[in-house]
Amino acid sequence: MQHETVTNLFNDLGVDTSHTSVSLEKLAAADSRFLRDLKLNVSAVLGSGNMNRKEATLLALATAVNEKNTVLMNAFEQQAVKEGASEAEVAEVHACTAIMNTNNIFYRFRHYMHDVDYYNNTPAGLRASIMMSPVLGKEFFELLSLVISALNGCERCVTSHENSVKQHGASEPRIYDAIRLGSVIKSLCLVF
Repeated sequence: MQHETVTNLFNDLGVDTSHTSVSLEKLAAADSRFLRDLKLNVSAVLGSGNMNRKEATLLALATAVNEKNTVLMNAFEQQAVKEGASEAEVAEVHACTAIMNTNNIFYRFRHYMHDVDYYNNTPAGLRASIMMSPVLGKEFFELLSLVISALNGCERCVTSHENSVKQHGASEPRIYDAIRLGSVIKSLCLVF
């Protein structure tokens, strides 16, 4: 597949230019304007002024992990390491994404069943010790948790993590940019 925008996007992300997908082939064949928009959106969210490049690539990695996109997981992990992320930080992104999937399912169920006292008053009984003293720091861990919760559509978790990340010092523009990043990278995952 030869398409200048796709090739440039691959180069920006460090993805092998021989990679292809059905969606990329369809969009390239139609010379879709969406490809140019996607490239510009990815570039914009990874270059946010409200987070550093390491944070942006770690959030992008969490989104790729959440969406099970191996190509982008590898690309964003490589970029995060290049930006100074340690092995422990990369591993924590994977762990945070996994625990948020557990919590998002559980608490979304509770939210749906809001009138059932038993479900809402019985302790969850789920271990999440990683949330207590994260390697990435509490503020960034909560920001990761918020992005994954938004991607997974858990209102209760989104509300809780948005409040928590603010209590740990995050500004609304930082939160907004993190959510924008998650939404754009999810779109990228679908195309890749």
